[in-house]
Amino acid sequence: MSINTDFLVIGSGIAGLSFALKAANNGKVILVTKSTRDESNTKYAQGGIAAVWNENDSIEKHVEDTITAGAGINDEKIVRITISEGIERVKELIELGTRFDKNNSGEYDLAKEGGHSEHRILHHKDVTGYEIERSLLDKVLKNPNITIYDHHFAIDIITQHHLGEIVTSQTSNINCYGAYILNNLNGHIETVLSKITVMATGGAGHVYNTTTNPVIATGDGIAMVYRAKGMVKDMEFIQFHPTSLFNSAENPSFLITEAIRGFGAVLKTQKGEEFMSKYDSRGSLAPRDIVARAIDNEMKMSGDDFVYLDCRHLDRKGFIEHFPNIYEKCLTLGIDPFIKMIPVVPAQHYVCGGIAVNENGESSINKLYAIGECACTGLHGANRLASNSLLEAIVFANRAYLHASAALPHINFQEKVPNWNAEGTEHAEEMILITQSKKEVQQIMSNYVGIVRSELRLKRAFDRLEIIYKENEALYDKTTVSQNICELRNIICVGYLIIKHAMRRKESIGLHYMVKKFK
Repeated sequence: MSINTDFLVIGSGIAGLSFALKAANNGKVILVTKSTRDESNTKYAQGGIAAVWNENDSIEKHVEDTITAGAGINDEKIVRITISEGIERVKELIELGTRFDKNNSGEYDLAKEGGHSEHRILHHKDVTGYEIERSLLDKVLKNPNITIYDHHFAIDIITQHHLGEIVTSQTSNINCYGAYILNNLNGHIETVLSKITVMATGGAGHVYNTTTNPVIATGDGIAMVYRAKGMVKDMEFIQFHPTSLFNSAENPSFLITEAIRGFGAVLKTQKGEEFMSKYDSRGSLAPRDIVARAIDNEMKMSGDDFVYLDCRHLDRKGFIEHFPNIYEKCLTLGIDPFIKMIPVVPAQHYVCGGIAVNENGESSINKLYAIGECACTGLHGANRLASNSLLEAIVFANRAYLHASAALPHINFQEKVPNWNAEGTEHAEEMILITQSKKEVQQIMSNYVGIVRSELRLKRAFDRLEIIYKENEALYDKTTVSQNICELRNIICVGYLIIKHAMRRKESIGLHYMVKKFK
């Protein structure tokens, strides 16, 4: 027996919550999240949300900064849409109760981050994402038209394939009818039929060994759409945040926001020497791809495991007011930022590619939308400008809502969808098969498909991953479905896409940096 809903939203970050809240005005919404309802990449976003907010700034400046950071291969139409419409969307967040910091004059305390020519980052101390998630979730929980399924994992979207029809390629006319959802509370697999399905599953950080993303970020939405023959693009552009806290005992890595460098912190070697001026005239405020590569190069040349972020010269009171969470975290590790420098290292942070969508968030699969980090709108180009991601999420959540709501009256449920077929499966007795394969994938991706790449490394990664893929598919076919094996399946798929797209792009551009030989 199936569960029917007008809108099925998979993911509970800023994109999914924003869409659900608006879509509830036009129909019933089921929002599926594989962990608790507040767990998402959004929750851990520290820096803030970029928007043109004062007379010194302009849409043209923000557009130019975005395209410069993206190495010029952004979709300019999408850039202009996002930045111009983003101002109103941020105002909506404020109206919903999001509290952004203000200065002593009562005006918004706008920060400046790497790649930005003006102060335009609205923030809530160093926990902006948490504050946005709080305000949105508060309204969603009070809406009678929205039902949240906590601890439910989306296995696959439902297409003609599940009706026995053959879907041969990405150019086929594919329709989405909903999704198969695993209820982790009882082990049942539910058939959820929807008129409109929205993928808002966030990032894929745990394809890599070191990431700032929460453990839920396993690229599920991208993998589901690719398996359904949907279009995925620009997966070679993986952003590594230059400054995660170096602490080998902690995973995920704790993020040290770029806003600290905007506040005046300086990157230094373990010998105490400033080095960013060698790589870029903007120094420690250069865009993330440049800073991450510079740190990576300094570490390779010195053999060190990390570099330092020097905050010792900064105003203590202002620092603690702006970054209380980071300050407390450092103290727990015995680091007083005004006495000792903070050890930092690059870590996977954001996927600039993803499910290919148009200006309305429509994917190549009919009745399936993708918004947030799992989508590729063309905004980021080859490198995401800091604090543009939350802006993109709310702009495209709104655009997808407007388009989907207009289409809703003309869509009927597909009643012929069969329930999940679990015949021929057995319980997984050896969890080590899954955990070890996951570690192998993460090591392969970190060692061979990281900040700096070569054709030899990519080929080796591809060959190794193919072996793991075949082993896991055989295990998947005979094992009772669980979130663990599905997540492994998804990170293998996303790893393959990153490698495949990286092998295809021969030139170095933005986050994709190729060398012929390593020193």
